[in-house]
Amino acid sequence: MILLVHGDREYLLAPGDELQTDLGVLDVPEDASPGQRLETHLGEEFVVREPRGPDLFNHFERTGAPMMPRDVGLIVGHTGASATDRVLDAGTGTGVLAAYLGRIGASVLTFEREPSFAAVARENMELAGVSDRVEVRTDDLTERLDSLSGFDLVTLDTEDAPAVVERAPDVLVPGGFVAVYSPFVEGSRAAVEAAREGGLSGIETYETIQRRMDFGDRGSRPATAGVGHTGYLTFARHE
Repeated sequence: MILLVHGDREYLLAPGDELQTDLGVLDVPEDASPGQRLETHLGEEFVVREPRGPDLFNHFERTGAPMMPRDVGLIVGHTGASATDRVLDAGTGTGVLAAYLGRIGASVLTFEREPSFAAVARENMELAGVSDRVEVRTDDLTERLDSLSGFDLVTLDTEDAPAVVERAPDVLVPGGFVAVYSPFVEGSRAAVEAAREGGLSGIETYETIQRRMDFGDRGSRPATAGVGHTGYLTFARHE
């Protein structure tokens, strides 16, 4: 897939596709490459860009409120997720986190109980080019824990996350991390209590807040529009 950019417009297409807009018609060459400039039949110019994580986030099909890039960044930063990791994920949803982890090279097994959500996530993994590293299972992780082990990282975005956290030592390698995302602080508290019950260490919870800055003629200040708070992230580690 490639991204065609004209000003603030972006279109995600495959080589060989045809773009039809009010700016004209453009046949995407099979050998289109990043940095190349293409013109529509009306003479409007588009720049070819290779899609990266934030671009895919904007173009994924949505099945609900996806995890934001800021949350993904905190998970990667606090757990040190890397290309050699095996990741166990639950609550796939749109698949934003699974795709990001797959794109840094990790091997991801993700569970989604809702069949329609899982189907969309599989399509998004194809779009992100990580279907060879991310396996999306339509199943309930809590019913499969007995058969799973040897993971470097467990990531959870589900209401029943505490039930998995308490058993995290059974599926994590020594030194492995668990990361729990919750939109409500009550969910984070339950995850913390489960981590303590499970004997995990280094338990920390953070609220994720980010404010975009506006720079204008009158002065500079945080933007008054947009979502500042997204949720809470709890991290813990298997000794």
